Amino acid sequence: MLRAMSTAPIKTPCVKVCFVDPAAGLCVGCFRTMDELGRWTKYSDAEREAILAALPQREAHYADQHPGSKPTMR
Repeated sequence: MLRAMSTAPIKTPCVKVCFVDPAAGLCVGCFRTMDELGRWTKYSDAEREAILAALPQREAHYADQHPGSKPTMR
């Protein structure tokens, strides 16, 4: 007998604004790296939480380095 696996949605910082700044190597919508974007579904919950915790600092740093940018500040 097959048992259905429950699949809880994966938490994501995606804000549906996908634009990668090639110089920064970051998506300026969610502030994840290309590597993080590509591996997101393969990370453990703990790995995703660690990345999520780093995003506000990345966003602030990006805003400091790019005056006039409009940070999303979740």
